[in-house]
Order: sequence, then C-alpha cells, then structure tokens
Amino acid sequence: MIVYDLECRAAHHRFEGWFKSSDDFARQQERGLLCCPQCGSDDVEKALQAPRLTRKGNQRSEPVPTRAPQPPAAPAAPVASVPLPPQAVELIHKLATMQAEALKDSRYVGRNFAEDARAMHYGEREREVIHGEASAEQAQELIEEGIAVAALPFPVVPPESAN
Repeated sequence: MIVYDLECRAAHHRFEGWFKSSDDFARQQERGLLCCPQCGSDDVEKALQAPRLTRKGNQRSEPVPTRAPQPPAAPAAPVASVPLPPQAVELIHKLATMQAEALKDSRYVGRNFAEDARAMHYGEREREVIHGEASAEQAQELIEEGIAVAALPFPVVPPESAN
C-alpha cells in the first residue's frame, strides 16, 4: 500500500489517501473518484510530502532533538497525520480482522463486481459471496435496484497482485 498526502486545490485542505499503487492513484484521479473529505471538491492532487522512513524491527527509537516550535506565518491547514488514540487503533485492528475473516469465504471478482452482483440478484447465476471493484456510480445503481452492497472499510489487494 502507498500512502499519499493529498490536497484539494479549491481550499487547500490536506488529507491522507491509501492506494494499491501509484498507478491506482493515477487511475482514480483520472476517473474523478478522489474528493476532499472536508469540502467535497474533486480537484485533488498529491501534496508535497516528506519521505516516510520506517525503522527495522530490531532498532530502538532514539529521541530526536527538536527545535522550539515557530509560530506559523499563516493558519496551518489541518493535517490528518497525527497519532490516533489507542481506542481508534484498537477499533481499526478489529475492523481489519473482521474484514479479513469475512473475505475468507468470499471470491474476488475484480471489476466484474457490479455485473456479477446483478446476475446473482436476478437469478441468472448461482448466488455466492463476492467482493471486487465498483465505481461510486455503479454502487449507487446497484443500491437503487435493491441489490445489497457495502463498501469495505479497507482496500483489498487483488489475488494476482498479492505476494
């Protein structure tokens, strides 16, 4: 997974986005699937960001000397990269575990999700539990047709991309 700091051009709101790859980000941006969670603008681009370096598991973290904070020249844009409270981290882990457990008995159908869900709903093929990819428009159409769908809380790596 790749984490990008994103920014809407309209109001300069900063937020974080998680993507399977840089190509996945580019595809979502081209299709207009990215939007600012604060103002809803779909004019979103990657924000300038520092590289994220991780420590090896066997290294101890040493305190990093810091300078005294300088007052900002202008009001700072909200950034979503603050540490989460322990309860939020625990909840995220529980959700991820529940999703992984649910997907064990589900078949990945990729971009055929909307088509396969419709075929099962209308009795054109045998029912089974599936997961895959659908645009917001496709998901809305399925819901309007009375087909039960739900977005997964975390991205899923297609089986052919998993290592």
